[in-house]
Amino acid sequence: MNADRGPIFVGGLAHSGKTQVRTVLGAHPELSMTRHTSLWDRYYGRFGDIGDPRNLERCLAAIGGDQRVAVLRPDLARLRRELSDGRVGYARLFGLLHRQHAERSGKRRWGEQLRGVERFADPIFEEFPTARMIHMIRDPRAGTIRDPGRRPGALGWETARWITSAGLAEGNLRRYGGRYRVVRYETLAITPRETMRELCAFLDEEYLPGMDHVLDSVRYDEDTPQPGRRDEAGSSPSLAFIDRYAARDLRIFDYPVGPDGTTTTRERLAFALIARPVNRASMAAWHLLEGRSRVGRVKG
Repeated sequence: MNADRGPIFVGGLAHSGKTQVRTVLGAHPELSMTRHTSLWDRYYGRFGDIGDPRNLERCLAAIGGDQRVAVLRPDLARLRRELSDGRVGYARLFGLLHRQHAERSGKRRWGEQLRGVERFADPIFEEFPTARMIHMIRDPRAGTIRDPGRRPGALGWETARWITSAGLAEGNLRRYGGRYRVVRYETLAITPRETMRELCAFLDEEYLPGMDHVLDSVRYDEDTPQPGRRDEAGSSPSLAFIDRYAARDLRIFDYPVGPDGTTTTRERLAFALIARPVNRASMAAWHLLEGRSRVGRVKG
C-alpha cells in the first residue's frame, strides 16, 4: 500500500449518501472521519491573506471560539508553531487542524464530510496532491427536490444547485482522474458492500469486517429507484421541469430522462404558465447569488 496517503473528502449535495459513506469509512480503525466543521465553506478566504500575521491571528481567534470546530480540539499554540515552519495558507491550516485531531484519536489518516466540498477541489488538490475526493450524486427527481409542498421557486433553486454540482462532478473527474470518484446514491443503496469495497480500493485502504457490521445498520430511503429506472413520483410539472433543464447532466450520470411528464391540458398549462417561468427565474437567482461553479486558489 502507498505510505503517502492523503486526506479523504466526501462531498455532494444534501441527501446524496455522504453520511452513509462517511459512517462506514469511520468504522475503519485507522481513519478519522469528521463532519460539520465547515472550515472550507466558512473560512476559506474569509480573512484575506493569512500569510499576514495580523490576518492569521484574526482567523485563529475565530477558529478558537467556533463551536463547530471545537470537536477538533484545536491547539492554537501548536498551530502557530507548525505554520511558522512553512507556507501559511488556508488549506494547510485546515489540514493541520484535522491532523492534530486524528493524532489525538490515534488515527493515521483524516477525512472530512462536507456538503459542496467539490467546489474547493482546486485548492484541495494543490495543497494535498495525494488526497482522494468522493463526490456523491443522486437523481434530483428523488427526495426533497421534488416535494410539491415547497415554496414557489424552490424547485428551480434546487435544480440549479444540482446542475452545478453535477457539472463539477464531470469537470473534476476529468481534471483529477484517479484521485476523484463519483458515486451514485442509487448504486450505493442497492449494492452497498460492492460499492464500499470499491471505494476502499480507491482510497488504498483495506475493507475490514468491522465496516461490514456498520454497513448493516446504515439505512437508505425506501423509495430509491432501481438503476436505469426513472422515478415517476412527484408532480408531473416538477418532473417535466427537471427533465427539461437537467437532461444533459442526468444522461451523463446514467439517469434516464423520460418524455414530457405533463399529460393533461391542465398539467401542460401549469407547467407553461407557472412552474416553468417561476422556477426559471429562481434558477437565474441562484446563479446570481450562489452559483460559483469552482472556488479558485486564494492568496494565503
